[in-house]
Amino acid sequence: MPVLPGVYAQPEAARNVELLMRAASLRHPDAVMFGGAAARMSFWPDAPMATIDVATSTRVVSRPGYTFSRRHIPAELVIERAGLRFTAPALTAIDLATFECADAIDIALRTRAATLEGMYEGLRLTPNRAGNQQRLKLLIDSRNEPWSAAERLGHRILRASRLTGWETNFPVFLDGRLYYIDIAFPHIKLAIEIDGRLHEEDQDLFESDRWRQNALVADGWRVLRFTLEMLRDHPEMVVAAILHAIALRN
Repeated sequence: MPVLPGVYAQPEAARNVELLMRAASLRHPDAVMFGGAAARMSFWPDAPMATIDVATSTRVVSRPGYTFSRRHIPAELVIERAGLRFTAPALTAIDLATFECADAIDIALRTRAATLEGMYEGLRLTPNRAGNQQRLKLLIDSRNEPWSAAERLGHRILRASRLTGWETNFPVFLDGRLYYIDIAFPHIKLAIEIDGRLHEEDQDLFESDRWRQNALVADGWRVLRFTLEMLRDHPEMVVAAILHAIALRN
């Protein structure tokens, strides 16, 4: 079956994202994949993707399954793997993220695929693009390095309340294991754990969180847990609970 002009593949290839990306590379040797396709190749296997986004140096007519864009991507932001070129996670994350769904940034941070510094550099190296002001605002909103939408909301609430002395994704080594506390007030051993969508969907994550909480309590930490719904619907009660816990620990 024809995939692109002059490029053919077996019918089952239509369901293989990497093969379709390679078809674009064969047809256009300078092609760089970006967006959801690049995310799937690097740090987000289940990234949403309506079509394969392809950047080329010349204008190309889009084809079924592909969206071609005339776009220059700096070499520093391109990864090449076995002849396939795609955007680095730092650029991919800010390309995909929006205020409605900042998951790409959060996942890139959680998986250590990219850093905030790298994303700022990606923004600097791709100036004058539509949407860059929103991307900058998203990076500023990510300054406490959220690993999920729920954590991002939690950070906004704490900043708005003017609470200080907290750190995010705080590492502690207990019982021979390394744990990360979502939000910690280390000086008073107060841990804030935030349960987002992943906690509802991933049974292993649910179990590991309970082991972590038990280890923290045994080590003298006070642990408060909040769900995404609690943060979204009752932020004032969340702040009040944290302030009460801080008063008890001081």
